[in-house]
Amino acid sequence: MNKIKKLADYVGNTPLVCLNHLPNNRNKIFAKLEGNNPAGSVKDRPALNMIRQAQMRGDIKKGDKLIEATSGNTGIALAMAAAIEGYHMTLIMPKNSTQERKDAMRAYGATLIEAENMEVARDLALKMQQNGEGLVLDQFNNPDNKNAHYHSTAPEIWQQTQGKITHFVSSMGTTGTITGVAKFLKEKNPDIQIIGLQPSDGSNIAGIRRWSKAYLPKIFEPELVDTIMDVHQVDAENYTRKLAKEEGIFCGVSSGGAAWAAYQIAQTTSDANIVFIVCDRGDRYLSTGLFGL
Repeated sequence: MNKIKKLADYVGNTPLVCLNHLPNNRNKIFAKLEGNNPAGSVKDRPALNMIRQAQMRGDIKKGDKLIEATSGNTGIALAMAAAIEGYHMTLIMPKNSTQERKDAMRAYGATLIEAENMEVARDLALKMQQNGEGLVLDQFNNPDNKNAHYHSTAPEIWQQTQGKITHFVSSMGTTGTITGVAKFLKEKNPDIQIIGLQPSDGSNIAGIRRWSKAYLPKIFEPELVDTIMDVHQVDAENYTRKLAKEEGIFCGVSSGGAAWAAYQIAQTTSDANIVFIVCDRGDRYLSTGLFGL
């Protein structure tokens, strides 16, 4: 009998699938299905890595209290990772986060504090740390975030495309995914185009941000990103529904934005292999009415 693995062993190694109906101009568009991770998003990778690397350095020990500001997916992933590794997790998130996300965090045993927005949440997390209420993992400035993608997400994409990827598209929130993946891919082939997405002015897209300079994540390496595209909320939502109805890929709005960007690229090039990140699953957004239910 083969050795039965533990839950954490199933973080990563997610499928890469080719879209059936969206590509054109002899291009192929591939979706990296990060919703297949145990806690349902790409954030499972950095969440587990941040905790484990902090343990290895001796920064934390089992039973310690951890604190993090999150808009949702990182919080759910950290709550799962904390449950696996034996930590108490306090999560601070914006009030406008979906009920599904809040419920998932609590289900994993995390304590939830609501804040007015992400900037307030980040400031409160640091204040709580200063008051001795726990340790902030600080996903926005923690190299263990981007390193998780450098050592797992990116090598998987390279292997799954047999090194033939020409474009990588990712929404930008903490910027850990795009920074870690871009660094690895550029080392393999500097000609691979890295495209980052931020919301257009006035758009509210869960999981991605247009940060002010004061709050720009320190792990971000802008020189690795060739193009930054603005995505409108309406386009992101339309493509989220399109992915579900035409491709059978049930995901969140930031993933729909990435699909929209991949399609724009496919219209202006040929013979390309375009990979975009499907950050999470659509069941976290049902209460928003996104899918017309």
